[in-house]
Amino acid sequence: MDNTTGLRESKKLRTRRQLAATALELFLERGFDAVSVADVAAAAEVSKPTLFRYFPSKEDLVLDRFADHQDEAARIVRERPAGQGPVGAVHAHFLAALDERDPITGLCDHPDVLAFQRLLHATAGLESRMRHYTAREVELLAAVLESEGIQALPARLAATHLVAVRHELGRENFRRIDTGRTADEAHAAAVADCEQAFGMLADGLDKALSIRPS
Repeated sequence: MDNTTGLRESKKLRTRRQLAATALELFLERGFDAVSVADVAAAAEVSKPTLFRYFPSKEDLVLDRFADHQDEAARIVRERPAGQGPVGAVHAHFLAALDERDPITGLCDHPDVLAFQRLLHATAGLESRMRHYTAREVELLAAVLESEGIQALPARLAATHLVAVRHELGRENFRRIDTGRTADEAHAAAVADCEQAFGMLADGLDKALSIRPS
């Protein structure tokens, strides 16, 4: 029974990935607004109802990959080491991700990543739908802060600030790469922006949020 369930879930995952990959290929080739859900379903050889069982909207065909990162900030703060506050934890993680040229930081010049980022930032519907994923990030991080004794409103405000900084740094880094600079060329400026942004948060939030006890 468990083996059957596992095979079924594996098949669903493969179908999901196939649909997302097919959709992205079409969107990059023709533009997001020029491709319909019916076009994607036909190219993937599934029905529209089947596609909608996996993705609730056309936008989610592109943005579903962000679902894997929605709990990232919450996990970073929850698992931070002793002696470190939430701001310091998210700051350190972002710096490390910059060094690794992680696409989530915007500091990545791989052609496929750049094509995806251009599609995202050039399409109003995708930018709008991203707010749904961002709101979930804030919700999950705020829950971690509340579990550490922070009141609900300060927790939501702090989570909003931390998530917003991560996203805005990512957008700024993408803008640098999109003008023709390589990730290596843009790295120093990206680190400087990161230090400034989290420094601004640390001056206020570190006084309101708890430091992980030793």
